[in-house]
Amino acid sequence: MATEKISPISKDSAEHYVWGDRCDGWHLLKNSDLSVIQERMPAGRAEVRHYHRRAQQFFYILSGKAVLEMDGRSVDLVPGQGLWIPVGARHQMKNEPGEDVHFLVISQPPSHGDRVVEPEKRVPDLI
Repeated sequence: MATEKISPISKDSAEHYVWGDRCDGWHLLKNSDLSVIQERMPAGRAEVRHYHRRAQQFFYILSGKAVLEMDGRSVDLVPGQGLWIPVGARHQMKNEPGEDVHFLVISQPPSHGDRVVEPEKRVPDLI
């Protein structure tokens, strides 16, 4: 480790990917034990409700406002606030109309490939 070059990372130098409906992610740290991702979610967007079988997560708001629903309870988050998501907790991040929300998602272990999407609850047609 002592011979490896130490250098800072930012969105500008991080691996970028697009997810969901025009959302962005930047891998700030990506190894087998820990993942730190900075994400941007445009106004009016939401991720699908899901849970993780192995990963716990921590969502931390950098700018904008978000609603994080966990196990049926909604929490409004503003810059400087975060919420821990335990392993197995059903959750969904939402950005209601307004401005983009920028946030960090810290996952231990990394959550990629560990996501289980919750089936949408269908409301029966009333005739």
